[in-house]
Amino acid sequence: MTRTHTTSILMGLAIAGFSGTLLLAVAPGSHSTGTGATPDQQRTRVERGAHLVKTMGCNDCHTPLKMGPRGPEPDFSRALTGHPAEVVMPPAPPPAGLWAWHGAATGTAFAGPWGVSFAANLTPDKETGLGAWTEEMFIATMRTGRHQGKGRPILPPMPVQILAALDEEDMKSVFAYLQSLAPVKNRVPAPVDPADDRK
Repeated sequence: MTRTHTTSILMGLAIAGFSGTLLLAVAPGSHSTGTGATPDQQRTRVERGAHLVKTMGCNDCHTPLKMGPRGPEPDFSRALTGHPAEVVMPPAPPPAGLWAWHGAATGTAFAGPWGVSFAANLTPDKETGLGAWTEEMFIATMRTGRHQGKGRPILPPMPVQILAALDEEDMKSVFAYLQSLAPVKNRVPAPVDPADDRK
């Protein structure tokens, strides 16, 4: 089995858990349509986007975990800020048996055949988040599964195949909501390529 084939299978497994909530999220609703956005349409988009982000489980990976009285829980004081810059991960353990991928205790870093991926900062900070992104870049990313629609592939466990099924208005709504958040400066590490196994 090739690395590409293994990665495809793992991506499918990783996104399967998101499918139920995403199917609910893309059900027809009373959200706005059209390309221009009046203030009322923009407010509707932000509200719809907040609902989509919540039901699609974006916080599951993009909000770091902290230890609570009942175990790990989302640290909503850092909501959607991605992998904490100050948390430097050690080298990932190798796959063993049926354990083909690993997740960090923060819930924001993942290792597998694709290498190591870190959940992005989705707040509108211009230097470390989505503040410099345009709506067009965001939609292109969702449609193509590539960073800003033309860069590196978006890595697991991001459910890009499912996100691509959102209609354009829902994508605009998610972007409008993310842009409405307070910007938080948090520089997430770059992905780490898989170890070269051809040595």
